[in-house]
Amino acid sequence: MKFIIPLLFTFTISSHIVFSQTTSSPDPLYHFCFGGEQNYSSSYGTNLQALLSSFSVTVPPTGFGLGSKGLAEDRVNGFALCRGDVKYNDCRTCVVKAASELRKLCPSNKGAIIWYDNCAVKYSNEKFFGKIDDANKIYMWNLNNVSDPNVFNKKTREFIASLSEKAVGAGMKLFATGEMALGGYSDEKLYGLVQCSRDLSSSDCKKCLDEAVSELPSCCDGKRGGRVIGGSCNIRYELYPFVKA
Repeated sequence: MKFIIPLLFTFTISSHIVFSQTTSSPDPLYHFCFGGEQNYSSSYGTNLQALLSSFSVTVPPTGFGLGSKGLAEDRVNGFALCRGDVKYNDCRTCVVKAASELRKLCPSNKGAIIWYDNCAVKYSNEKFFGKIDDANKIYMWNLNNVSDPNVFNKKTREFIASLSEKAVGAGMKLFATGEMALGGYSDEKLYGLVQCSRDLSSSDCKKCLDEAVSELPSCCDGKRGGRVIGGSCNIRYELYPFVKA
């Protein structure tokens, strides 16, 4: 289920979704439906709807919620995660929209994931809690290049790695943001964000973020902004402030 789809034209290659990015959008960043058409039972559908509906209540107060509904083959497991800087009402709005969109986009699949700027929602008949999701991933990047990519790339990787250390040392929120003056060749500032799904342990969060950082050269080499967004963690850097106050 993994392709590369640039914003301006489409083709299939390798194993991940990739976008060139210019601005953020209230529309979904992307989604995956798992395992092809499965035509699940009405009981599974009922359990799925109950689980997704519960997220609108359980997720906004803390920004994260996970749960299961049903038994045996009709059991559905899922989570919803809001970006760590998103407020209650924006979190709830995003989760409600994400849940509704997934039912439309993946009407016959037992598993699905969708990403927005403000939240992500995932569900499956498999119990995936506490496991790093390496199967679902998208890349996004700014179309514009920096003037000195070698220096910029090194600073960016070091900066995001430092945010990863901060995230796993901040208790169970597993989220961190920051900014850094580039210095020397540029008077611009670098802004960053890292986050993991809170069903991961701190060590697995760090592992997931380290892997995302290692993929930056493949997707975002010398680009003025970039994102690696996965089913368990995501990283982002820009040369403009994007974190919500």
